Amino acid sequence: MSSTVVVAMDGPSGSGKSSTSRGVADRLGLAYLDTGAQFRAMTVWMLRHGVDVEDPVAVAAQAGTPHLVSGTDPLDPTIVLDGADVAEAIRSAEVTAAVSPVAAVPEVRARLLDLQRSIIADALPGGGIVVEGRDIGSVVWPDADVKLYLTADAAARAARRTAENGSGSVAATEADLLRRDAIDSSRATAPLVVPAGAIHLDTTQYGLDEVIAKVVEIVEQATSGGTAS
Repeated sequence: MSSTVVVAMDGPSGSGKSSTSRGVADRLGLAYLDTGAQFRAMTVWMLRHGVDVEDPVAVAAQAGTPHLVSGTDPLDPTIVLDGADVAEAIRSAEVTAAVSPVAAVPEVRARLLDLQRSIIADALPGGGIVVEGRDIGSVVWPDADVKLYLTADAAARAARRTAENGSGSVAATEADLLRRDAIDSSRATAPLVVPAGAIHLDTTQYGLDEVIAKVVEIVEQATSGGTAS
C-alpha cells in the first residue's frame, strides 16, 4: 500500500458504512472519521438550545456556534460537543428524527466541510484515513484514492439498524430510513449520490467480516498500482 491513502465510504443509513469503515481502518492501521456523528452532534446542540430544526434560517444562524472535536481512533471513535462527550446522545430517537433537516442546511454543511477537510489533511502524515458519510467522494474529498458506495436493500438496512438500537419496530425503522434517504438525496447542497469513480458494493447478502475483507482488498489493490474490482 502507498504511504498515504484516503478512503471515501459513502452510502445511505444502515448500509454498513460505520462498521465497515472502522474495521477497514483498524485492519490497515488508518485513522477513521464518522462525518455523520458530526451532523448528529450539531443536531444535539440545536435541540438543546431550542433552535427549530425545521427552520433553516434559524439553524444557519447558529451553525458556527457549536465546538466539535472528532476522535479518529477506529477502535474508540469519539465525538465531543462543547467539551462534553455526546457519543450516546447523538444516537437518540429525537436526534435521528431531526438530523436530516439540520444536515440539509448549507451553512451547516459548509462549517463541517472545513472541519472534515482539516481532519483528513491532519491524518495524512500518519498514513491516511477512512472517512464515511454521504458526500465524501463527491464533495468532501473528491480526489480520494479509493471511493466506495455501500448499499443494501431497505429491509436489510432496517433490520440492522433495529438490532443496533436494541429496540423498535423494523417496519417503522424502514419507513424512517426511506424518509431520510429522500431528504438526503433531494437536498440542494451535497446530495447523497454515487460519486464519480466509486465502486458500488451491495452488502445485503454479506456478513460484516466479508465486506471488510473485500474493501481491504480493494484498497490494497488500488494503492499498490493494481486494479480494484
